[in-house]
Amino acid sequence: MTRIELLDKAAENGTRFKDIDINPTFGAAYFYSIDAGNELINFAEVIWDYDIDPILENCKRLGISEFTISSTFSSLITTIAELQKKGCTLDGLTEINSRYDDWKTGKKERIPAFKMSIAE
Repeated sequence: MTRIELLDKAAENGTRFKDIDINPTFGAAYFYSIDAGNELINFAEVIWDYDIDPILENCKRLGISEFTISSTFSSLITTIAELQKKGCTLDGLTEINSRYDDWKTGKKERIPAFKMSIAE
């Protein structure tokens, strides 16, 4: 995954996400993806309604045009529908790394995720 200097420096300095205009859900997804070794930013936790616009703004500001969602929260279909209303496209299912190791193989566990694209 391409590193985002703004977030990496904030982590080094102990800067809060809100102080650099980064949505906390977006920030958590970025660091999840770094830990897991994924190519795309992955949202593994709940995306609340109020997170959608700031997440999309952060993606556009930081040049991110694709992301994945591996979270299995109960209102995920509603969130994906809202993302589509905001110009995102559901590109289907893909497989990504979890941040956890598979105890059988010692490698990152592979999990399913929805792949999304952001309209420019």
